[in-house]
Amino acid sequence: MHTEIPSTTSSYKEPCPQCSEVNWGISDECKYYCKSCHTVIEKTKDIEDDFVILNTRIQSISRGLRKKKAEWGWDWYICEGFQLILIKQAEALEALGICPDIKVVESSLASSELDSESDFCSTQATSESDMEAPSVSSAGIASSEEHADTSGAESAISSVQSGSIDGGSYLKTKSLKIRLSMPMTLAFCYLSLLWVRASITLSDLLRLVFYRHIPYYNPQQYFPEKMKLYGPDINVFEIQNFPTHDKILKISQELAALLALPPFPPITESCYYHPNVLCMKYLMELNLPDELHNWTCCVVAKAKLDDATVLSYKSGSRSKKERMIPYDVLAVAIIVVVLKLMFALDDDLEWQLAKNAERKNQEGNGSTIFDFQKWHMTMRLCMNEEHRKLEEEKARFSWESDRIMAYSREARARFLKRKRMANNLQNRFGRLAGAAPDAGNRGPSSFLFNWEEQNTGKICFHGHSLEGIAQKNKKQSCSQKKNYWLNILKKCRSRFCKHWKQYDESQFPSSYRFVISLFSTVLRVEPSAIHYEVGLVEEKLLHEMPSKSKQRKKIRKKYV
Repeated sequence: MHTEIPSTTSSYKEPCPQCSEVNWGISDECKYYCKSCHTVIEKTKDIEDDFVILNTRIQSISRGLRKKKAEWGWDWYICEGFQLILIKQAEALEALGICPDIKVVESSLASSELDSESDFCSTQATSESDMEAPSVSSAGIASSEEHADTSGAESAISSVQSGSIDGGSYLKTKSLKIRLSMPMTLAFCYLSLLWVRASITLSDLLRLVFYRHIPYYNPQQYFPEKMKLYGPDINVFEIQNFPTHDKILKISQELAALLALPPFPPITESCYYHPNVLCMKYLMELNLPDELHNWTCCVVAKAKLDDATVLSYKSGSRSKKERMIPYDVLAVAIIVVVLKLMFALDDDLEWQLAKNAERKNQEGNGSTIFDFQKWHMTMRLCMNEEHRKLEEEKARFSWESDRIMAYSREARARFLKRKRMANNLQNRFGRLAGAAPDAGNRGPSSFLFNWEEQNTGKICFHGHSLEGIAQKNKKQSCSQKKNYWLNILKKCRSRFCKHWKQYDESQFPSSYRFVISLFSTVLRVEPSAIHYEVGLVEEKLLHEMPSKSKQRKKIRKKYV
């Protein structure tokens, strides 16, 4: 969050290069930023020692300037707890190599939502602060039945005390358009990454969260000791499930619409989120031939997915109707379309081409030709191994923190006993499964598979040729491929019908199902999400085809 400093920006009258407004502020790093569009420029300002550019709430919490409850801790609000978590997440992203502007952008985005939360808190402060602070001896975590009981009485609120001032009424308030939550902190992170156009997709962000490189699970460990989480606070901050790709994307879109953000910076061809860049990344990760990138670029151009006006997200009053593009899912969907162009993925043509490639490779004339069958066998082993590792990691995943969120003597003893039993069981099952007792988390990386390492014992297909598979004319489209089949034949006219978004695996060839599952493993998204995106890409291709009625007759409509 930025703190206003009197008369420090009045002498700078240059317009913003992004929105042409003259509305400057100074960030915590003493850099000028535009208050209208949150663009950060290189110009800096020397600040006098008398001015302290820090968030006053966080400063007062960290220095202990708040009024303390007797034998309990500081007075604090729920929005301040989320603000502290957002700061920790921004610091973690900066430590991973994201530009320092990520802290400025994320705090700017969060300030709008947090200010609205603070306005609500201020109206509750008088009545809430009059409540008697719970004593340490009588503290205890309320049961789920107590939390669920919203029958209107003030006695019900006062009977469930919390560590924060507004924790008892926060979850029961219906006046907030979007309620702050732990998944929303990831939405703030993703919007900030999009704004600075960092080299991290949403799937990369969730993988970093899973391996605890970004603070999310057990957030109470990042709170100062005097900020007690108790009772209803636990329901607000405690996490007991993994965030999903589609949920965070949906929250990000709703959040951007609520904040009415200006148009995001354009997604140009040099940007990491551009389909041509991400397609190259996933072609490398999925061990596919480099020559396929020419075809992905062709499909991107044919479907007009390289247009910055199409790719760039425009938030504001109409953004609820505008879809936020999942750039990582879009890129793998384009690759799936290209694989269907090359090999049909109909459980017939791909195996015929594999036999021809094997015969030519045995003859040893020229470069090595890509063998779909060998690639299929290699990647299936990798996918199965990754599934096994992921299941083990989820089984060993610890949802509890070392910092106990119960302060009564009886509750603390009960939780410590449960924690010891859980640790003993986890160690025993680990020894039975033959896993290391403390293997640690994976290092931060945007690649799940790495084919550049030596002595992996697996074939690298990057340099293999598509000779005899792809036509020399690289302008060929799916309309000219006789073996191409469409995922979706027709949409229902009713806007309420959702059957065309569904993915019934039994209705599709096994090769296609394998490719979808492989990409689903890499991105950790549902297979139906990739299948749906493939249908959207095919729809754009068909829309751009000349002589649609004649061309569509050449496409084999086999699978619905």
